[in-house]
Formats: sequence, C-alpha cells, structure tokens
Amino acid sequence: MTTLIPPHNNALDNDDEPVGRVLSRREILRLLGGASVMLMSGCTIDQFLGGASPSSGALGAPTLPSCIVRPEMMEGPYFVENRVNRSDIRTEPSTGIMREGARLRLVVLVSDVSEQTCKPLQGAQVDLWHCDALGVYSGVTDRSFSTVNEQWLRGYQLTDAGGKAEFTTIYPGWYPGRATHIHFKIRTDPANPRGYEFASQLFFDEGFTDQVHALAPYNSKGYRNRLNSDDGIYRNGGSQLMLNITPEEGGYVATFDIGLDLS
Repeated sequence: MTTLIPPHNNALDNDDEPVGRVLSRREILRLLGGASVMLMSGCTIDQFLGGASPSSGALGAPTLPSCIVRPEMMEGPYFVENRVNRSDIRTEPSTGIMREGARLRLVVLVSDVSEQTCKPLQGAQVDLWHCDALGVYSGVTDRSFSTVNEQWLRGYQLTDAGGKAEFTTIYPGWYPGRATHIHFKIRTDPANPRGYEFASQLFFDEGFTDQVHALAPYNSKGYRNRLNSDDGIYRNGGSQLMLNITPEEGGYVATFDIGLDLS
C-alpha cells in the first residue's frame, strides 16, 4: 500500500514531502513470519496498526515493535553529503565549537527483515542531520541564513555487529512550517548507486518538546508554529517514527528500532 500526499501550498513548508510507504496488515504479518497473535513488543498486530501498545515510553509515546519497516520520507533540501564519520555531531569540526542545546543520545538499531527474520544489519551507514535550537541547519543557504561549509549537527556512523549506530546530539528546535524533527538516512553501500537507501524522519512527543523548548536557548525563538497534528509529513506515518525519550545524567536518551526490507 503506497500513500502519497499532495504538495503543500503553504510557502513556509520549505522541507520535503513524503513518499512514504506504510505497510499493510498483511505485509507486516508476512515480514513477521505470520506472527498474527503477538508482535515482538507484546502488542497485537491490530493494536500496532491502530497506534496502541500495552507498553509505553516515559512520556506516553507507544513502544512499537522492533523489526518493523517504518514509513519512508524524502530526505529534504538540507541533506549534505559531507562524509563526517563521528558519533558526537554537536560540534563544528573546523573550530570545535559546540552547538548549544539539551544533550540527546540517540541509539539507532537497524535490522534486516528481508528473509522474514529479525537479523541485525552490520556495516550500514546511518546519516543524521537536523536543525539547531533556533531552527538553523548547517552547510546550506536558506532565505534567512547561510551556513555553507559548516558541518555541525551532521554526521554518520556505521552499524556494528549488533546493528547499532549511536549519536550524541542536541534536541532539535523548530523552524516555520514544520513540526520538530530529525532527519536520518540508512545506506548499505553509499558509493554504489545500486545500493539500498532509506530516508525518513524522527518525531517527538509534543508535551516533552514543550518542556525542552521552554529552556534556553530554545525559548528565545518563541513557541513553534506547527505541531505534529498539523504537519503533513507527520500525518503520513509519523506516529510510527516517534522517539521515546527518557532522562539520563546530563541529558536525554532515545533508542529507535527499524527493520529494512532489503529484498
């Protein structure tokens, strides 16, 4: 089942439009080997498709099963192929200056579900990029800023034997026309045009974003002008791309599981 939404007419929407693919009930059952009674997280397939789950994160965001193929979304206009291999993406590599904001440790766990199994995918390149606390991206020219040749809040990691790629970044701010989000891309062979590529976005619980954005330097920008419920990209499957944020010493942590159908 492929779901497409038309382009926005709102001139403030300067990000990408999704070409997401949300799996049908039958496809999810096929990928899970016909496990029609319970999914890996303990919720039924119908609870999952309805957005419910018996287990939840600290702020009520549902804990979705691992090894589920998530909706794909276009990478957007702010992706830069900068080849910065690093786990901590908070600093500008040329100066070492760190971007201000609440620290967020993000663990991405990538699995291969192409053979109806949940197998960790080793050696995949996971790129991460997003705006800073004031809604600015590095490495690009926009209507209100130019940050060409800067590389803060950008980087990639290769997944280890357990399919894990870990990043230290900051909680993103916002910019006009979009809900708060993080971009990511996963590639099996970036140098090969025939390699597998998956791009999408991660979203946040609105109540938690309210708490973080009430702090400096986020609060100097004022309240964001678009929530998840009003974001056309989020509405195309964003509930399956929500991060479960929990506090840890010095900041916050989130783990995100994603299964890729490499077939």
